[in-house]
Amino acid sequence: MGHVHADYDVIAAMRDSDPDEPVVMLNLLKYRETAESGYGVDGLTGRQAYTKYGEAFAELEPRFGGSVTWMGRAKHTVIGGDEDWDIVILVSYPTRRQFIDMLSDPDYKAIAPMRAAALEDSRIIESTQLVPRRE
Repeated sequence: MGHVHADYDVIAAMRDSDPDEPVVMLNLLKYRETAESGYGVDGLTGRQAYTKYGEAFAELEPRFGGSVTWMGRAKHTVIGGDEDWDIVILVSYPTRRQFIDMLSDPDYKAIAPMRAAALEDSRIIESTQLVPRRE
């Protein structure tokens, strides 16, 4: 069984970190062959359902400051070869608080089931910058 829902124990731990620190969320996504029924994506492939979720998310994203920094197809897993992902997405948030607030927002909660219905498995990994950017 895959991981498609947020772990609220982890979200609680995130609240103990600096709320104003910028974060980048690494998203690893594996689509379902056919989206799970009952979440507004009936009859769609997992990829099509995730696209529908993505369109709905794009309307909300500015409220939470998130921006897609990079998105691409996952290819070869060089280390950890038993994992198989379709898509990799890096989403930057100006603050950790904005990401956390998004997860509890009623409008986001309304579209989150589409994401879960689209995916067989996923990871969202919080990261923070160690090396300063070169300007």
